[in-house]
Amino acid sequence: MRHQRVVISGGSLGGLTAGLLLSDLGLDVTIHERSPAELEQRGAGIGFLPDSYRYLVDRAGVALDDISVSTSWIRYLDRAGEIIHDQAHTYRFSSWNTVYRRLLACFDRGRYLLGCEMTGFGDAGDAVRVDFAHGGAVEADLLICADGVSSLARQRLLPDVHPSYAGYVAWRGMTPEARLDERSRLLFGDSITYFVYANSHILLYPIPGPDGSLSRGERLINFVWYRNYLEGGDVGDVLTDDAGARHEHSVPPGGVRRVHVAEMRATPRARMPGVVADVVCSAGRPFLQVVYDVAVPRMGFGRVCLIGDAAWVVRPHAAAGTAKAAADGWALAEAIAKDDDIPGALATWETGQLALGRQLLERTRRIGARSQLDCNWVPGDPELIFGLRGPGQ
Repeated sequence: MRHQRVVISGGSLGGLTAGLLLSDLGLDVTIHERSPAELEQRGAGIGFLPDSYRYLVDRAGVALDDISVSTSWIRYLDRAGEIIHDQAHTYRFSSWNTVYRRLLACFDRGRYLLGCEMTGFGDAGDAVRVDFAHGGAVEADLLICADGVSSLARQRLLPDVHPSYAGYVAWRGMTPEARLDERSRLLFGDSITYFVYANSHILLYPIPGPDGSLSRGERLINFVWYRNYLEGGDVGDVLTDDAGARHEHSVPPGGVRRVHVAEMRATPRARMPGVVADVVCSAGRPFLQVVYDVAVPRMGFGRVCLIGDAAWVVRPHAAAGTAKAAADGWALAEAIAKDDDIPGALATWETGQLALGRQLLERTRRIGARSQLDCNWVPGDPELIFGLRGPGQ
């Protein structure tokens, strides 16, 4: 394979995975991350599907038990906190921080450039020119845009594609396992636990502690709670922080207005089992992410491509967001390994990744409608099993 220069815009999990895989092929890869500091605490807990841990386990030789929590049960509680459905099923959960740190440790830190925000790109003959906010520019044979939900690249390449609000947000938070009583630790420590009520549901599961610890009592219990907000004023109000700044897609830990945090903590006491309410109310700095859909008609554009949430944005109900981004990177590396003509490789790669994104978006829309709109969520329904390519896949 001839020498190829690759620029990746976005240094989150998808960008890192793609960068590592293409570096392994011998390509000259630099990752440009707009944040001036290394990233942290984005999304808290994550469902850890095989595509998400494939690089760390297969290429970096990391033991899966060193970076994730294994749970044995899918549980549902009733309003009194009693188990009404108990299904043996193994899942893996990790934290965004744990996975990011491990992937970053595998990449050449001299090629992971912080404070480098991409502001534009354009054709440069047999290359693509990439411009940055600091005034510099580089040329590359391939530009990979892994710049997330608010992707500048998507806006430039597909100006008619816009995020579509799903009608609800995900409140998220974590509480130390050690703060819980013995019954709660036993209940939540080896399961993903659901409570479903009218037009809403919440799920809880264990994740590594802040320092990556996987020892019982040192982990965190992570919750994700889906709540409906009317488009416009209601969702706009909850997205406005204490300083009066309006956020576009999420409000980070510590940024949610106190009135909304107070309301968020009051509701579980009235609507949820006490053991679930205890976890929600003891979370130190809850935050929220708006649930959006984005469907793209293309992902490859000559020498430029979109991966991860810069392309398809899907609802979290399949726990497949990070897996989808990683799968885009794996498929891209495989295509380039077979064909070092970048436009040709991207054309081949694009077909499969469009199909993957389309089916995942359709599936997560169906799942979300069951709890948030139709109220026909049924414990034990096989379609609810996490998976990238289908339930359990």
